[in-house]
Amino acid sequence: MEVKLSSPDYKDMDPERAAEDFRARISHYKEAYETITESDYTYIKLVNVGSQVVINMIQGYLQSRIVYYLMNLHILPRSIFFSRHGESIFNLMGKIGGDSDLSPRGRKYANALPKLIHEHLGDQPLTVWTSTMKRTIQTAEQLPYPKLQWKALDELDAGVCDGMTYEEIEEKYPEDYANRDDDKFNYRYRGGESYRDVVLRLEPVIMELERQQNILIIGHQAILRCIYAYFHNNPHDELPYIKIPLHTIIKLTPKAYGCAEIKYKVDIDAVDTHRPKPQPKSAKQVVNGRSSIASSNPLTNVAS
Repeated sequence: MEVKLSSPDYKDMDPERAAEDFRARISHYKEAYETITESDYTYIKLVNVGSQVVINMIQGYLQSRIVYYLMNLHILPRSIFFSRHGESIFNLMGKIGGDSDLSPRGRKYANALPKLIHEHLGDQPLTVWTSTMKRTIQTAEQLPYPKLQWKALDELDAGVCDGMTYEEIEEKYPEDYANRDDDKFNYRYRGGESYRDVVLRLEPVIMELERQQNILIIGHQAILRCIYAYFHNNPHDELPYIKIPLHTIIKLTPKAYGCAEIKYKVDIDAVDTHRPKPQPKSAKQVVNGRSSIASSNPLTNVAS
């Protein structure tokens, strides 16, 4: 009942009136609906949101994936907590990728995390998921909950750019740097991954998330962007620019039509690793870092 009353149909309606209207709908449904009995039809029948699943004549990859997805859904109350690892040495140096340790401030965040989680979860059960990288494992060390490491939660592979700063990438691989700014979701690092690759890699994680209850994911910026975008239905062009700051916990509570979100900022300083979306280029083509009309208009010769 709660699921249906939160639907757009009943927005701003008195809850009692909405419940009465929904019960009336159910009565009309009973009069009109017919049970499918034809054995040659393709269908999926869910009873009580997954307590029983009946499938018939399922054929092909897409239909099987739909069944797989539906079999992992549930409507039990739960919360999904996201946290990036504590600030790392590479974060301080402005480098991407790598497998560096936490900085002193990152370790302070790891020590503060158990108290903050308990304040907002109480004695409810919780499972902690991390990647296989040191900075997420170190961040989770003090948490008194069951832990699970996922290789699929490792940070986006930066390939040949792993361990470099963005300034070094721009200098050594200027074309790659520009191409990534043009289409960050689809751009794949040489010998590495794109955001699109990561989305595909995370499919089993998403499926497992759908069937779990309270989960804390201690992950990486690109990974948490992808999972966050899944729950909020963000488009691909926005996904790589979602702000997931360090030393912040994001709590998502899935609802029937979206997710409720609360952010908790821990009072421990950290560097800001967010790079905003570049401004669209003008109609004039940029050649070797300078506009073709730069000589006549100094305003066009601005570094991006």
